[in-house]
Amino acid sequence: MPRDRARRIARAFLPDWPLGNRYHYYYAGAKLRSDPLYPGVCEALRGTRAPLLDLGCGIGLLAHALQQDGIGVRYFGVDNDARKIVSARRAAARAGLVDAGFETLDLARALPPHRGSVAMLDVLQFFAPQRQAEIVDAMAGMLEAGAKLVIRTGLDDGSRRAHITRAGDRLARALRWMSSVPRQLPDAEMLRARFDAAGLRSEFSPLYGNTPFNNWRVVAWRE
Repeated sequence: MPRDRARRIARAFLPDWPLGNRYHYYYAGAKLRSDPLYPGVCEALRGTRAPLLDLGCGIGLLAHALQQDGIGVRYFGVDNDARKIVSARRAAARAGLVDAGFETLDLARALPPHRGSVAMLDVLQFFAPQRQAEIVDAMAGMLEAGAKLVIRTGLDDGSRRAHITRAGDRLARALRWMSSVPRQLPDAEMLRARFDAAGLRSEFSPLYGNTPFNNWRVVAWRE
């Protein structure tokens, strides 16, 4: 993402007082500048009109990226980390995001009801394989014609990048950025099989840019 756009988004995460905690401000700026995630997701969602459910939304950066890109869909994000949801709500209000809401929800237990587009970014690997399949099936069932399912995930393909991705997930947990323990990277064939069974078309594209991780953008849709 261009530096000026990343800087505008990151400013919404500044603390209210000069000596306040700037962790999310610095995280947002670095993430948006260095990771091709949000431009890739915006590209996939451009032209859609369906409301978007962001599963595992973190501090809500996708909502900001969509607004900056001119993608005006209704947005709702959920995450199991209540502190991130507090930060997401505060930043959304400061940035004047329209039709954006956030709630705390443990995806290991349930998914919210929804019809439209769905995003799950860098989260699927924190569930056991059986729960991964259940979540993918549930997300596929939420799609309407013209809506998109966008997943960014590492894939378990035995590559060096996959090993680095697993190490990065463990580090994120050790640093307490992620509140869940990483379980297993999903398998591409499992994802394709679930999409085929749901009657969806799908597309897999590498989305790691200059990072060392084995991250892929997976887009599925119903025709």
